[in-house]
Amino acid sequence: MGLQQIEVRLARTGDEIAQAQRLRYEVFYEEYGARPDQAMLGSRLDVDPHDAIMDHLLVIDHARSAAAGQVVGNYRLLPAERLGAGDAFYSSAEFDLAPLLGSGLRLLELGRSCVKREYRALPVLQMLWRGIAEYGASHRIELLFGCASLREGPERSIQAQLALLHHAYLAPPHLRPVALPGRRVEPASLPTDRSDGRRGQRALEPLVRGYLRAGAWIGDGGARDDAFDCVDVCIVMPTSKLTPRYQRHFQQPDAPDISAHSS
Repeated sequence: MGLQQIEVRLARTGDEIAQAQRLRYEVFYEEYGARPDQAMLGSRLDVDPHDAIMDHLLVIDHARSAAAGQVVGNYRLLPAERLGAGDAFYSSAEFDLAPLLGSGLRLLELGRSCVKREYRALPVLQMLWRGIAEYGASHRIELLFGCASLREGPERSIQAQLALLHHAYLAPPHLRPVALPGRRVEPASLPTDRSDGRRGQRALEPLVRGYLRAGAWIGDGGARDDAFDCVDVCIVMPTSKLTPRYQRHFQQPDAPDISAHSS
């Protein structure tokens, strides 16, 4: 995989958004085993009402043919200023966001992160994060948040992951979303055997580990997502808390303006 023809930018056309929705279907439903409804099963697109108000940050490989699809990575971005009457953040279906909404900070919700399997390498992920940072700088964002999924695996217990996150990375009360009662999964106690705790840290979902390395906190409790067969946690990242490597991007006074809303 060469990086020379890879570009990271916001979607500009409906076709590019459709390519992102097709990629999301491929990753979430075909690879991870989420359960599509009949409409999505027929279209093979991952679609929801939030697509219409969010910006779609894309990884585009211009070396691929149009028939194969050039969109190989995706994030959905929703700045609070975009919300109109009757709109809500995607995460509000799973978490009480009152502490964030009342913080007075300029908010950006991140979600629907996915990258095509053969492109899941550090350089591509770093390009995505630079794109998020440039977008955040252009919107003067002060806090990023969003749902991130925990899944079961041979070395990846959801309860062990939740316990470690709750014990070591819990957001302070004034910035702590709380999982809604109807979907809440309680974090278990941290294992007394510290080697178990270390195994739990190694077994955290890669995306969650990346957020933690950047300086993220976690909200209180997990939220069961039956359609995606996972438990979500709420990531909370004030830009002032980001590690210096990431913080520099959010502080660039001349950050490029990539903020135009996708059509």
